[in-house]
This record gives sequence, C-alpha cells and structure tokens, in this order.
Amino acid sequence: MIGKATILLVEDSSDDVRLMQRCFERARILNPLMVLRNGEECVRYLQGHGHFGDREEFPLPALVLLDLKMPNMDGYEVLSWIRSRPEFHKIRVVVLTAFGDMRSVSHAYQLGANSFMTKPMDFEKFIEISQTFGGLWLWLDEVENDPTPPVKKPELRPRPGKTQ
Repeated sequence: MIGKATILLVEDSSDDVRLMQRCFERARILNPLMVLRNGEECVRYLQGHGHFGDREEFPLPALVLLDLKMPNMDGYEVLSWIRSRPEFHKIRVVVLTAFGDMRSVSHAYQLGANSFMTKPMDFEKFIEISQTFGGLWLWLDEVENDPTPPVKKPELRPRPGKTQ
C-alpha cells in the first residue's frame, strides 16, 4: 500500500534532513520517513540488528534515499553492500549528492542505483522532486508487491480464412 511503504533517508547533514522533511510535508507525502545519520546505521537497520530488530517499528523500506558523501562508510559502500544481498534486491535506491559530476553518477549506477539526484538548492524544486519519490517510486513498489495475478493477454490468432 502506497501510504505505508517506508522511506529510509541516509543523510549526515542535519540541514539536508530538515529540508527533506519539510519538502515531504509540503508535498503531502504520508509515507513514514526514517532518518539514519550514516552508512553503518543504515546497514544495522537493514539487517535488523540491535534496537532495529523490531520490524513492526523499523520495517524494511521500499525506497532508500542515500547520500554519497558521508564519513566512515560512504554511500557507495552502502549501495554496494545493499546490492550484494539478495534479500534487498527489491529495495529501490536513489542516490543523493550535492555534486553532480558524471563520474559519481556513473559509479552509482554501476553499483546498482535505481536513480540519481543532485540535491537542488531551490526549495520549490526540491518539493517537486519529493513528490516524485512519493509517486513514481512507491507506486512501482505497490505494483511489484501486488498479490493479484497479472491479467493474461489474449493470444492474437489469424481469423479463419484470412492469409497473412
């Protein structure tokens, strides 16, 4: 269900966290936003270690918003770790960075990022981007996790007496 899918924000900048929270509020994204301050905390969260062991309180996310530039375990290392674990293959990862150079973009995609976004400085633009998180990415999660069997497409057969 779209309203329940958790979004995990892994960001070490308090200013960027506050900006993201305000944008989600303004964009009316109702999904729970869990904030983690570094890569090590993200790994513990995803593994369910320590106080993150209660999956009712700390559910697996449908979407991870991952800052690349963090001390100790950076976003590249976290992304690589996530993609090396089959149990997390359905989690979408959108890499966030203040640096929009193509080398960072290319490296993030090589490691398995689903998308890449440069953090904009314009508040209104950031709200538009936030609406994309709540719309497209979580809608895709709903579609992939829908237990309803897919509709079988009818086979196209030539009508009798017609030649092709």
